[in-house]
Amino acid sequence: MTSISKGAARRLANAARVLSEDDPAIFVVAVGSYVGLPITEEKLQSLSVEDINRVLSGDDGELPENYNKDNVKQALRHLWGEQDTLQPLPTIQTAPAGMNPDAALQVAVASNNGEQLDGHFGSCLRFLIYKVSKEGIYLADVRDAAATSEAPDRNEARAALLQGCQLLYVQSIGGPAAAKVVKTGVHPVKFPKAEPARIALEKLQQSLDAPPPWLARVLGTESSVSKRFSGEEVE
Repeated sequence: MTSISKGAARRLANAARVLSEDDPAIFVVAVGSYVGLPITEEKLQSLSVEDINRVLSGDDGELPENYNKDNVKQALRHLWGEQDTLQPLPTIQTAPAGMNPDAALQVAVASNNGEQLDGHFGSCLRFLIYKVSKEGIYLADVRDAAATSEAPDRNEARAALLQGCQLLYVQSIGGPAAAKVVKTGVHPVKFPKAEPARIALEKLQQSLDAPPPWLARVLGTESSVSKRFSGEEVE
């Protein structure tokens, strides 16, 4: 097994250039010592601004004289793989004709690329916010997760981005993070294999007439949404 994957090596080289590192190899070694070998894309995606500051501080605990916080943020985007994105950011849409947005489920999708459901909760680049009802599906918002890297509690900051949602679709999420998501009233659902978000959401849409127990419980937590889905008018 190699000590670093090709993808991780490319990300580290790009990050080192942004940080004006004279010898990228030194930066690679420092990151390797911090995250442990082998260095993988997944490990790099878990890094935060605070982590990079510790790497740059070295043994003496002092940040370099040329330290620039904006450069660190840009380097972090390289380490997260944002520059590897092959598809452009998706375009926010309006509700299709005949669909009432207020009567729809709001679903957050952890994503790194286009409209793919391919993100891990703690490291995804963004959350795609969809509205889903029997009448339609559309992308209502895109929430950037980059700023959460500076938060004292990263999981709590990411959970706050899910405000207004009932469901979170994600490739993976740890127990402590899931607890914080649930505390905000959002139900996390894991999809270990990446797939287009709309395929997963279409399956959800098809289940609204006869929801499985877990979805029925979610709908039950929002009585107004539940009534709207059952066709009853809400005052």
